[in-house]
Amino acid sequence: MNEYDVIVVGAGNAALASAVSAKENGAQRVVVLEKAPREMRGGNTHWSGGVLRFAFDDPKEIGPLLPGVEQEYEDFYSGIAPYTKDDFHGDLMRVTSGQTDPILSRVLVDNSKDTVFWMSEVGKVPMEPAITLTGVRKGNRIVWARGLVVRAEHEGVGLSRSWFATCERMGIEVRYGAAVVGLLQDDTGAVCGVTVRDDNGVKELHAKAVVLGCGGFEANVQMRTQHIGPLVGAAKVRGTPHNQGDGLRMAMNLGAMPWGQWSGCHATPISADWGNFAPREMTDRSNRLSYLYGVMINRMGKRFVDEGADGAMFTYAKYGRAILAEPGAKAYQLFDSQVVHLLEPRYSTSEPIMSDTIEGLIEQLDIDDKKQALKTVLEYNAAAKHAEDGFDPSQKDGLTTQGLALEKTNWATKLEKAPYYAYSATGGITFTFGGLRVDENTQVVGTDWRPIKGLFACGEMIGGLFYDNYPAGTGLVSGATFGRIAGRQAAALSTGKTLAKAA
Repeated sequence: MNEYDVIVVGAGNAALASAVSAKENGAQRVVVLEKAPREMRGGNTHWSGGVLRFAFDDPKEIGPLLPGVEQEYEDFYSGIAPYTKDDFHGDLMRVTSGQTDPILSRVLVDNSKDTVFWMSEVGKVPMEPAITLTGVRKGNRIVWARGLVVRAEHEGVGLSRSWFATCERMGIEVRYGAAVVGLLQDDTGAVCGVTVRDDNGVKELHAKAVVLGCGGFEANVQMRTQHIGPLVGAAKVRGTPHNQGDGLRMAMNLGAMPWGQWSGCHATPISADWGNFAPREMTDRSNRLSYLYGVMINRMGKRFVDEGADGAMFTYAKYGRAILAEPGAKAYQLFDSQVVHLLEPRYSTSEPIMSDTIEGLIEQLDIDDKKQALKTVLEYNAAAKHAEDGFDPSQKDGLTTQGLALEKTNWATKLEKAPYYAYSATGGITFTFGGLRVDENTQVVGTDWRPIKGLFACGEMIGGLFYDNYPAGTGLVSGATFGRIAGRQAAALSTGKTLAKAA
């Protein structure tokens, strides 16, 4: 069959949310075109930690997402702070230096809770507490990072699996190895289908609406180098190798407007010992995000970021890129035995470098100036505090160094208890911030500032939400929120209904 109501390009979280939404809202013939083979399906979603940032006024509002949680975790809700819409939007504004799109960011925040419940109820995505990602034990209680309590069960692998299962139950066709290479337009300029290449050749598929949800250009070395720079051009890729910017190029060939920070990206500190692409079976377990409890030095033996500027969930997406700007795009994270138990479980996928002395630890590191490295650590220790002076891993504790050119403003404890540990780190690119301009209905806007009829976008393809940095857990919720809107609007167009404003 070559005639459809809605064609969805891509098969990650955003794309599958849009397909489910289109079907839910009356589109009868919905097809998902996945460029990857079945064994590589799912886009970046498969590599994600599955954590979902959304707004709620009362912690007990999240209870329906986590049935039985109070029996599993003692006094579960006492460690959760309310996370209002103003809190969420404030975090977006803060980490993007006020550069987030004012309309799209409000759509995202205002719909975030409803979207996550929709994922659970309609998408049939089971949820679980994000204990290994954002929970910190404080005595007998778990203290949660604000807004980051819930994740998809079995993380990104489970999220992807759930979406595909729901598509199958709803009768949504999924084609694998189907690479979309062009968009079709009718005489009015409306998008009316796609050109697709598969093992049988090239053919045209027609539809009343097309949703682009096929990711950014993070796996395309030429586009990374051109738009973000040569340092990021050489970065390891933390997700799928199939996100090559195809949808962006096709849309702009039709006159779609590029939007957002094309020079920006989400780049995570990951192990420098991994290959150029993170192994699919290891998903996001290359991440190295516990740097806030230690010291991070470059190959010249110097610190280059304030490791304690904020919680890792608000700094990791920019600190990966900061590592890429350092000599050799490599750093080392140093810890002592007072804090090593706080390292997130993903550190266990690497063997640490260890020594009973700081001198012995530094001697083993692949750095160019070991004398400077020792000086850096000794100067840090002289300016840092003892753990008993108020160290609190569950929140910003104000335990700061004093007298350094680059202060560490929280969690600044001395490295003083042997043995000492070091883990390598580099920047792994996850997704790009540049994308297409869309309106609040996710219609793609042309360079003439008019919507391109029949063309919608969601997920990483939407530009303008993130700038320089990113609050953890926002990407999946953004993908599902705008994917849901795109599917609903595409269904309305396909059934002849008037497009509604975003909720």
